[in-house]
Amino acid sequence: MAAFLGLAGLVTCAGGPAAAQATADLQLVLAVDVSGSVNQIRFELQKQGYVAAFRNPRLLQAIRAGSVQAIAVTMTQWTGPTLQMQVVPWMRVSDEATMSAVADAIEAAPRHLFSGGTSISGAIDHAMSLFPRSGHASARRVIDVSGDGANNRGRPAADARDDAVSAGVTINGLPILALEPHLDQYYLTSVIGGPGAFMVVAEDFESFAEAILKKLIIEIAAADAPAVLAAGTGPATPLRRSP
Repeated sequence: MAAFLGLAGLVTCAGGPAAAQATADLQLVLAVDVSGSVNQIRFELQKQGYVAAFRNPRLLQAIRAGSVQAIAVTMTQWTGPTLQMQVVPWMRVSDEATMSAVADAIEAAPRHLFSGGTSISGAIDHAMSLFPRSGHASARRVIDVSGDGANNRGRPAADARDDAVSAGVTINGLPILALEPHLDQYYLTSVIGGPGAFMVVAEDFESFAEAILKKLIIEIAAADAPAVLAAGTGPATPLRRSP
C-alpha cells in the first residue's frame, strides 16, 4: 500500500490533474494563415512581422503593464478544416530574454502546410484545443486569427466563433486585404467576437509587420480599442463590435 501511494504521488507531481498551473495575464494563440493563396514570399512577410514584434521593446512594455507581468503564447499554422499545426509550443514571456526566445522560435519555424482551402472555423476549433495544454491559468484567453481570405471550407466561421465566445474566449482578427478588399467586413461579422474583440486591418502583406505590432500591444494591454483599426492610418471608423 505504501508503495502504491508513493507511485500515485509521483504521477500527480508529473503533471496529473492536481499539477499546479502558472498564472499569466493572457493566454494567446497566434493562428497564421498558410493556405494556397499565401505564397512563400507572403508567408515570410507574415513570419518576419511576428519576429519583429517580439523583438520590439514596446511589446515588452505592454507585458510589464499587466498585474502578473507575464503572458503565455503559442503559434499555429492553418489552412483546411483538419489541416493545422502547432509550430511554436506554449512559451511564457515575462522579460527580454523570454520574448527574444519566442522571436527565435517563430523565426526558426518552417512552413508545414501549403494548401487545403481556407478554414477559419478549423483554425478556431484547433486553437481552442490548445488552451488546456498551455500550463497556465489566466483571466483572458485570446485567439488571434490572421488571414487573406474568407472561410471556404468546413463549418461556418461564425459557428466556431460563437462556440469559442461561449467558452469565454475572445477572438481578434488581422485581415489582409491584398486579395479580398472587403475581407475586413467579413471578419467583423463572422470572425471576431468576445469581450473587447477588435481587428487591425492590413492593406497588404507589406504592411503586416506594422499591423501585428499594433494588434499585439492592444491585445496584451487589454486596451479599449475601436472594433476596427487600420495599420498606418490610426483608428478607422468603428462599424459595430462583433457579439
